[in-house]
Amino acid sequence: MLSAKQLAPILDNLTTGILVLDLSKEVKYSNAAAQMILEVSGQRNNGAGISELLNKQAGQLTGLDECIRHGHSYTQREVEILLPSGNRAFIDYTAAPFTAVNPDWILMEISTRERLQRISREEELLANQATSRMLIRGLAHEIKNPLGGIRGAAQLLSRALKDEDQKDFTEIIIAESDRLRNLVDRMLGPHQALQMDSVNIHEVLERILSLIEVENDHPIRLVRDYDPSLPEFPGDKEQLIQAFLNICRNAMQALQSMPDHPTPTLTIRTRPLRQFTIGSSRYRLVLRVDIIDNGPGIPENLRKNIFYPMVSGRAEGTGLGLSITQSIISQHAGLVECESEPGLTNFIVFIPLETSE
Repeated sequence: MLSAKQLAPILDNLTTGILVLDLSKEVKYSNAAAQMILEVSGQRNNGAGISELLNKQAGQLTGLDECIRHGHSYTQREVEILLPSGNRAFIDYTAAPFTAVNPDWILMEISTRERLQRISREEELLANQATSRMLIRGLAHEIKNPLGGIRGAAQLLSRALKDEDQKDFTEIIIAESDRLRNLVDRMLGPHQALQMDSVNIHEVLERILSLIEVENDHPIRLVRDYDPSLPEFPGDKEQLIQAFLNICRNAMQALQSMPDHPTPTLTIRTRPLRQFTIGSSRYRLVLRVDIIDNGPGIPENLRKNIFYPMVSGRAEGTGLGLSITQSIISQHAGLVECESEPGLTNFIVFIPLETSE
């Protein structure tokens, strides 16, 4: 019979949470995905009873009890559990005898409803992003071609005119043509190749915070919640600074729009994620950066469209910053998501720290 330790190299590579229990419901093994779902370390998981991990709520796992009692697999959906951290989560799980390995073991496969919702939301976001890029490229082609002709004709007309007052009109045409061309270029996002090098995410974030502190005239509290164990990763440092700066500036502007806010706060948190999927690719290790502000939140009618070009909640905004950010992070094989409600907005950036498996 295999031991739990011998199973580890196989089960740790699964994105689904796996618990191996004995008939007394003691955890013999938990893979990395299960540890993420239950928000506990493997050291705390292994050897503990399932009731201890779920704050004595294991009585809700009736499917597990039936599996132990009758020796058949059982599935239970949308079970609310209380995690050791105090957070609540809804899980689906299947419990089945693990007799092929040990007749006294139960294999428990766990997935969170949040994970399924995230995958669905992420697929929609990536599809929308791809459609947006296609539309923008087509629009850029249709705009820049006639713009070039208009600008050229205005230059020829300017040379033929002898009246300086009339030349002022041609200069306006040339200047406005250049402005529209630059706007289209910005909509397309960064077009230069990435200058890849080893990047420390905390150096990038500290650079941004130093810029924010210089620009900010309001008493906004900056909170750093870093995980110092995060490794360096290949990336374009300057592009990443621009991407994160766009998000942080939006957060600062949102906080500054509430001059009577008693405790305006911007929090930046970094964490590693193991066996994490971005789009259709699975990565052994992924960086997660949360940029959180306690400002007014994003209007509900804009939340689903904030990564599209020209979508902005501010009258003076161009709506290009977040579109450019998504483009830069996408070039790093990552993704940007947003969760917002009044009093709390969180931009979540995922970037692979290693190549996909």
